[in-house]
Amino acid sequence: MTDTHLDAGAPPVVVFACRANGGRSVASRLLTEHYAQGRVVAVSAGTEPGEHVHPEVAAVLTDLGLDVSRESPTLLTAEMIADSDLAITQGCGENCPYVPGARYRDWPLDDPKGKDEAEVRRIVADIDARVRDLIAELVPDHVLPPSVITT
Repeated sequence: MTDTHLDAGAPPVVVFACRANGGRSVASRLLTEHYAQGRVVAVSAGTEPGEHVHPEVAAVLTDLGLDVSRESPTLLTAEMIADSDLAITQGCGENCPYVPGARYRDWPLDDPKGKDEAEVRRIVADIDARVRDLIAELVPDHVLPPSVITT
């Protein structure tokens, strides 16, 4: 990557965007912050933000040792994407703002809203693997802590 944030020596900024900003993007942000330990800045937002983090997602993330207490759904803006090094879309489709020159990547993930605990855990495990790969790509010299996912 040769984006402005990296060129300036600042950590890369990644925006995780989904529809309600209550599940996938929140899990992605929290896992990124946990594993990157300040080496990547993670932002999450949604095209139609809900009232709160989905309770079934919050329960799984809390069980994995991640603090969801400060998470609040936020509206995704073009400025957020413009100020990032990478925007990762997760089911917001055509509603995600398009910013010329911005880097986008799509992660096709199931929506965990309303799913049972086993399904939410499967989705979070998928996100966990993707986040770990992303951090290894963005900051290859960073030693990742062990995964929070246990089998």
